[in-house]
Amino acid sequence: MSTEPTPLAAISAVDGRYRQKLEALAPIVSEYGLMRYRVRVECEWFAMLAAAPEISELPGLSASQTADLVTIYEEFSTADAERIKTIEATTNHDVKAVEYFVKERIGCINGLKPHIEFVHFACTSEDINNLAYGLMLSASRAYLLEQMQNLIDRIGAFAVDSKDVAMLARTHGQPASPTTLGKELQNVRARLETQRNAVTAVELLGKCNGAVGNYNAHHVAYPDVDWPELAGRFIEGLGLKVNPLTTQIEPHDYIAELFHAYLRFNQVLLDFDRDVWSYIAIEYFSQLKVEGETGSSTMPHKINPIDFENSEGNIGIANALLAHMAEKLVVSRWQRDLSDSTVLRNIGSAMAHCSIAYQATMKGLSGLSVNREQIQNDLAANWEVLAEAVQTVMRKHGMAEPYEQLKKATRGKKLDADLFQAVLEELELPAAARDELASLTPQAYIGLANRLSGLTKD
Repeated sequence: MSTEPTPLAAISAVDGRYRQKLEALAPIVSEYGLMRYRVRVECEWFAMLAAAPEISELPGLSASQTADLVTIYEEFSTADAERIKTIEATTNHDVKAVEYFVKERIGCINGLKPHIEFVHFACTSEDINNLAYGLMLSASRAYLLEQMQNLIDRIGAFAVDSKDVAMLARTHGQPASPTTLGKELQNVRARLETQRNAVTAVELLGKCNGAVGNYNAHHVAYPDVDWPELAGRFIEGLGLKVNPLTTQIEPHDYIAELFHAYLRFNQVLLDFDRDVWSYIAIEYFSQLKVEGETGSSTMPHKINPIDFENSEGNIGIANALLAHMAEKLVVSRWQRDLSDSTVLRNIGSAMAHCSIAYQATMKGLSGLSVNREQIQNDLAANWEVLAEAVQTVMRKHGMAEPYEQLKKATRGKKLDADLFQAVLEELELPAAARDELASLTPQAYIGLANRLSGLTKD
């Protein structure tokens, strides 16, 4: 039995079931994308060398030669990637295959065939690889940051729409002092924004300093070239920051920092997914009914919160990959071992599962509506949450054992408006304080939630 290379035959769900959600990400983080970035690095390094006056053996490029060189990576095609794979079948070395491909293409540019040995000049494979992965991480970050911001904006808009909805808080899953839905959503929005900013703030590093990071071959060939300065300009031209001290590899510390930032964003979103799931379960939120959609194969009435569950599952996979890569990539034996190579190839999988999760939460949010009636009914059924206010006012007036008195009157009991008034009558509160507390309701007992959320001036 054999299978054709279709989504149905894919081993990974990101290239099978979820492929259509990832069409914009695939050219960035796939092997094709890695090849394209490697080709770009090789071509731009060649151009940088050609622009160095001390390297007289490689003449400066003409405008037409430069344009043809840029075309090699800007118009990099699937056929080009297949050509690299064909070469790799002989070399059994992926970066060497890219080098040979670039030599072939540069050799076809008018006047450059005699100079193709300056392709990959003085480079170790990791000079090309680390910069290619830096470009991949930069582009995939831009892609994910847009989705992150969409989530933040959507939750923020939901908060504004819900700013006047007082609701029962639930600490330890039990009825607690009321809050507002808007404030709770603002909490999530602010947390996500903090972690999004952390993702943005990570500087993406690169190196181009040879086999063990010392410019050994560079210096022997051209001792008059300021190689750190030239390599620095090259790396910065790619949009990366120079890491001046490395071994054969850029040590990946920044990648670990970036992946930990993604992980924290994801954990906040996971917390949100589970909270929304729970609020749906107690009917604080209603879900949009989609005609033709099936909730359960046996229970026709159900509308399941599948989007939030999908997000939760994909976050779990993404974070497992991110955590392993962050832990593994900062460790390398002596000046370099190859164990990072296969790990780095899973960057795309981690980014893909992040993206699937973000899209799932967005889809789930689009189908939610606030069940104000249920939220208000829940508040009305839990007047005992006002015990906190009563015992605090009792403390203010110097009354003995206020907490203990309220504990005896309310712990494990359900109060309504009448029973709450009865509790107040039994306490020896000053008349003014008792009258003020008598006017309190669970709906009004929200403290400074509106002010803290920034959604109102109250």
